[in-house]
Amino acid sequence: MQTTIKVEGMTCGHCEQAVKGALKEVEGVQEVQVDLKTGNVDISANGNVSKQEMTEAIEEQGYDVVSQ
Repeated sequence: MQTTIKVEGMTCGHCEQAVKGALKEVEGVQEVQVDLKTGNVDISANGNVSKQEMTEAIEEQGYDVVSQ
């Protein structure tokens, strides 16, 4: 499964690493790419991961998910 989540509040490399690290802790997430300029987080995962799980992982880091 490929999905893109739009996130607000990411401004630097630390933000990027925080989001990547949180998502990689979600079981089933295989790869994460973060584009700081657009706020897009591209996620590759197996079919057992819900967007809600991914959204919660991002929001727990203090960032706002604006679209899934």
